Amino acid sequence: MFSFRKGTPQFGILLGSILVLIAGLFMWIGFWRTILLILLFSAGFFIGSVGDKSGFMKKAVGKIVPEKADETIDFRAELEKQQADVIQRSINRPESKSDSAKAVPNDASEV
Repeated sequence: MFSFRKGTPQFGILLGSILVLIAGLFMWIGFWRTILLILLFSAGFFIGSVGDKSGFMKKAVGKIVPEKADETIDFRAELEKQQADVIQRSINRPESKSDSAKAVPNDASEV
């Protein structure tokens, strides 16, 4: 029979046919209806093909949403700490050449 693995001509023909079908649906029923049809097909395929749906969903959601942290974050303290760091860096920053060059008047403007 046919081997529909990546890199084979049969797989290329299958993918090309699917994309031509999708392009035809875009032209025939419109963009949003085609997107809805693809989403419903994907949901049906998922329901029909995945055996352990709850385990699959837990694993998929676990990749997207991290586990809840045990400690709470004090946003006010974190903000104050960040602001103090920025102020400290601006105080300790050496004056750059571009800052000193701005203070010197341009000779061409005086003429």
